[in-house]
Amino acid sequence: MTDAEAIKLSLESSGVRCTAQRYAVMAFLMENNRHPTAAEIFEAVNRMDPRSSRATTYNNLRDLVQAGLVREVAVEGRAARFDATGMKHHHFICDHCGNVEDMDWYDVPRPASVSLGERILRESELIFRGLCAKCALRQ
Repeated sequence: MTDAEAIKLSLESSGVRCTAQRYAVMAFLMENNRHPTAAEIFEAVNRMDPRSSRATTYNNLRDLVQAGLVREVAVEGRAARFDATGMKHHHFICDHCGNVEDMDWYDVPRPASVSLGERILRESELIFRGLCAKCALRQ
């Protein structure tokens, strides 16, 4: 299966219509594992297809996050970043430069005695914070 077919299948199997703009957003995210911001995604998609608007790109990101195809990584005091890596992983966020890096997945056991009450847990993620390798060398 080609990457194009995989993207179309993932969109359709998640109940998201495969439009040209949505496809372009997914393709860009799957090719770029550096966790781009919505503005960076818009700029890249717009270079490929100047008809793509900022609003359409942001709306497509929202739809892809809601469908579970893309993860939004909140970075304190900075623009959110987006990730379409299919494998489970956590994130490391650098306190100094804001760089977001993938980290191996660690299962976090939930004790049986912990109740979420009436909450419905969709997912959980660990976010590690500190200094990335480059910033740690500068200190």
